[in-house]
Amino acid sequence: MAPPSAHFALLLAVVPFLAAAVHGVRVTALFGVLTIGLFLGVDQSQHSNSTDVTLVKLAFLAAAAATAVLFSHVRARERTLHKAQDVALALQQGLMPGALNGNHAVDVCHRYLPSDSEAGVGGDWCDVIRLSGARVALVMGDVVGHGVHAAATMGRLRTAVRTLADLDLPPDELLARMDDLAAQLAEEDDTRDLGATCLYAVYDPVSRTCTLASAGHPPPAVLHPDGTVGFPHLAEHPPLGIGGTPFVTTTLDLSEDTVVALFTDGLLDLRHSEADTALSAIATALPPASRALEDICDDVWALALPGGEDDVTVLLARVHAVPDSAVATWRFPADARSPGQARAMAGRQLAAWGLREQSFATELVVTELVTNALRYATPPITVRLIKTDALICEVSDTSSTAPHMRLPRLLDESGRGLHIVGGLARRWGTRHSAAGKTIWVEQALPAPKRPPAPTPTRIVTGRPAARPRPVNPPRLKLPRPKLP
Repeated sequence: MAPPSAHFALLLAVVPFLAAAVHGVRVTALFGVLTIGLFLGVDQSQHSNSTDVTLVKLAFLAAAAATAVLFSHVRARERTLHKAQDVALALQQGLMPGALNGNHAVDVCHRYLPSDSEAGVGGDWCDVIRLSGARVALVMGDVVGHGVHAAATMGRLRTAVRTLADLDLPPDELLARMDDLAAQLAEEDDTRDLGATCLYAVYDPVSRTCTLASAGHPPPAVLHPDGTVGFPHLAEHPPLGIGGTPFVTTTLDLSEDTVVALFTDGLLDLRHSEADTALSAIATALPPASRALEDICDDVWALALPGGEDDVTVLLARVHAVPDSAVATWRFPADARSPGQARAMAGRQLAAWGLREQSFATELVVTELVTNALRYATPPITVRLIKTDALICEVSDTSSTAPHMRLPRLLDESGRGLHIVGGLARRWGTRHSAAGKTIWVEQALPAPKRPPAPTPTRIVTGRPAARPRPVNPPRLKLPRPKLP
């Protein structure tokens, strides 16, 4: 039997692996060198092995130390990747909206599935933005690549879309501004190629139309109430940052309860299937339209292959229409009596809607905006009231000059109207169009009153007990003060 000292090299070979399980690459390499040195010192002091055996054991220890260093390097690399994934995921969650809530115009539901790439999540994003005039914008975008850079680029593009949407730009003009921004971002960093697609859709529940424009993004799927599914043909444009061609919009007429499905190209998975096959699968998974929106979203989201090479984002929106009874429109000439007539019509309309509490503020807003249009704009002047989950007042004219709020001085006789409007409104702004501009004011509606809780009925048997007569307290007689 071999003495215990003969297996000393085998015991020392375990030390670098133990160090690799706890420490980093440098400490593991140091332990490997110390292990080899300790073996040589013990072997030279005992002279128990021949030269050939010593060389074999020494090579074994060196191989074990190198393997432990490699193992430690792999663990460090894995920790770095996990940290990058966590940072990218945290960055994307911080830049994405916490929740996409529906409103009077649409009910929404969305799903996001990150890829299994080692670099982490990608740059997919979706958004629902409330616009003026009871409209809503649906946004879907995709940034090429994965990791922190893609998530950061996604955040910059999403913030830009929200900022431009607040200016009430039409879809084609908004994407043109985004195209310029993407080109500037690409010029700032020549080491990375910026590739991003975007689909911007604006739904108007009053006219029941949806206006879309796309920059290299797949068209949405439209599920009609009768169960038919269509993919509208959108004008083809390159991704953001390429430039060179103006964007073209497409307008769709949507009926009540139509479902619009927006998705990224990760759902199509064109690397493993043809485009027609993927679109057919989506068209099969959508109907019927009467199902709950969450169930439809789950069926579409289930089409994504697990372990895909790209992120998958799905956004579904079921549209609603504003009834004609909730919209009132009047047109006035350039007459000094128009502000008074507009104020009277607005008051009668609010009374018909049961909003007498809003009459004073709304009449003041209508009078101020119509007066400004008569003074600074050109006729005809159109006034429109919309009642949804808020009260919207719009005054349109044919001038393209937008008013700006300024701080009036103490003795100024003008410039205070917009301050009054801003104080009465929840938010207000200006929307430009080809025919002129529209100044809109949105006011919050009072919360609906809850009916009082019903009093439980008490059943009493027998004759009711006689109620005690109230006893009047004695009156105190105070002495009258003597007059001098």
